[in-house]
Amino acid sequence: MTAAFTFPGQGSQAVGMGKALADAFPAARAVFDEVDAALGEKLTAIIWDGPAETLQLTENAQPALMAVSIATLRVLEAEAGVSIARDAKYVAGHSLGEYSALAAAGAFSISDTAKLLRTRGLAMQKAVPVGAGAMAALLGMDYDISVEVASEAAQGEVCQAANDNGGGQVVVSGNKAAVERAVEIAKTKGAKRAMLLPVSAPFHCRLMQPAADAMAKALAEVKINTPVVPVVSNVLASAISDPDEIRKRLVEQVTGTVRWRESVAFMAQNGVTHFFEIGAGKVLSGLVKRIADGAVGVAVGGPADIDGAKTALAAARG
Repeated sequence: MTAAFTFPGQGSQAVGMGKALADAFPAARAVFDEVDAALGEKLTAIIWDGPAETLQLTENAQPALMAVSIATLRVLEAEAGVSIARDAKYVAGHSLGEYSALAAAGAFSISDTAKLLRTRGLAMQKAVPVGAGAMAALLGMDYDISVEVASEAAQGEVCQAANDNGGGQVVVSGNKAAVERAVEIAKTKGAKRAMLLPVSAPFHCRLMQPAADAMAKALAEVKINTPVVPVVSNVLASAISDPDEIRKRLVEQVTGTVRWRESVAFMAQNGVTHFFEIGAGKVLSGLVKRIADGAVGVAVGGPADIDGAKTALAAARG
């Protein structure tokens, strides 16, 4: 098989996402109902009706994006005959998307995934007081140089590479003053653009250690099955399947770098030619084309995408 199924992370959310799928396909509606039941609230109402400020809260955005991804996958299973076990060589997800990937591959139940992501979102928001941390995008800059910029900017505070997204896009995270210094330093070292991001906390850096501790506790209490296909771990940029290792790497992921560029490269080097982005947005599909020469990125997020996905799947199946 030459396909990988990938799942988006925070920032891809939009009010109304997944509604057309749920209206058209009972399989999608059932996923949203299951997530609502797991959380004991109508998260679906926030996803479909907003307001955007409430959906963007980390504690809501994370389970919401997972719900849309798995709902989309269920429609592909019902309408296009997709089977992760048969059709995917790997699954992978960007940050919270790694949980969606694991749910897609049967490692977590939907209910457990929703609860874990609610816990993760709340813990990440609580880890650092609002305004104390920041994140910034450094565009048009090599990853190794971005790491040097972060190191130079730290000056005794935390500043580290949080996301290596590929295509010359690196995000740094840490104490607000240190990240602001990184923006200015990056401009002197050849970044095309360097700018602070509108985020509520400094994700994927050492300041998130309290959240990592909370996730270690939460994950210790959840059953993890062996996924039906390997998951490419954010922190390793290589494939894993052992439940104990999955648990360990998900804890590390809270404070560690999301190695997305290397993850896509790993999959491409191991025969993947078609990358299906399942859920909201098209961010990962765009990045794939910049990272892996000749790779096909297919975004599937609504009813209009199903037929195209069928065609691309037929090509991936050979």
